[in-house]
Amino acid sequence: MIEHSHLKIIQALHTNGTLTEAANTLCLSQPALSHQIGYLEKKLGVKLWEREGRSLRLTQAGLLLLETAQQVLPVLAQAEKTLVAYGEGRQGILRIGVECYPCFEWLTGMIGQYMRQMPGIDVDIVQKFQFSGLEGLLNQHIDVLITPDWVKKEKIDYEILAEYQLVLLVSVDHPLADTRFVTPELLCKETLLTFPVPLERLDILTHFLTPAHLEPEKLKQIESLEIMLQMTALNRGVCVLPEWLADIKNKDLQLKKIQIGDQGLFQKLYLAMREADNTVSYIRQFIGVGQKAAKNPIIQKFE
Repeated sequence: MIEHSHLKIIQALHTNGTLTEAANTLCLSQPALSHQIGYLEKKLGVKLWEREGRSLRLTQAGLLLLETAQQVLPVLAQAEKTLVAYGEGRQGILRIGVECYPCFEWLTGMIGQYMRQMPGIDVDIVQKFQFSGLEGLLNQHIDVLITPDWVKKEKIDYEILAEYQLVLLVSVDHPLADTRFVTPELLCKETLLTFPVPLERLDILTHFLTPAHLEPEKLKQIESLEIMLQMTALNRGVCVLPEWLADIKNKDLQLKKIQIGDQGLFQKLYLAMREADNTVSYIRQFIGVGQKAAKNPIIQKFE
């Protein structure tokens, strides 16, 4: 039977690359580690690693065991952390997955209020996933997921946290600056600055340009929101943000907000959770705080 210690060994071999460094990481002597590896290989009846000079190379069987370790060890570590929290008299740990850049900004604006109301809850924020946010949720790596996407999935429930309007931001001297609202035909002539996400997750494409069978003249992905706004101010492109985020970030740059389409472009922010956790008290409290914060209000009449 594969044990917890076996998974830690295979992960240490992969991370460190040499037997000596792996032994040091595991606080074992090199002979002791060699003995444990040999015992595991004999028990499984398959070779897990091979020497390449002073380094180690995992075999196909070793890589399979490594993949298992990378999936199982975080779950076990989190379970241990949760049990310690219970033993210390705390109510639990809320692991929050964040799946988009505006999601993280939204979380930043309300998480302090939640932690003040729930001092017994430890909070972890996860922004990167081995696969996807929903897979992380189903695999117990996180407890809730903040996402702009509603994807029907078995055993997953959704709550609407906020509704908001997307707006186009341009420099004050941009040709579109005095336009009341932008049309797909106008926007397709621009360099569109976006966050580095798959194109199918960009609402301005999927809900505005693509239905009109149009695309931006150029699309440039920018990692930093601040740099994106600076580039917009310098007429290096235009960008689309939730209006509430644009209002927060636009205090110094004085960019012009333009309505997208004659009716505006509105979206929702969701919290996804496992169906079985829908009644967990501190998750319900998190939802309540988030929804209350969103009534400040996120949807406003465009001026």
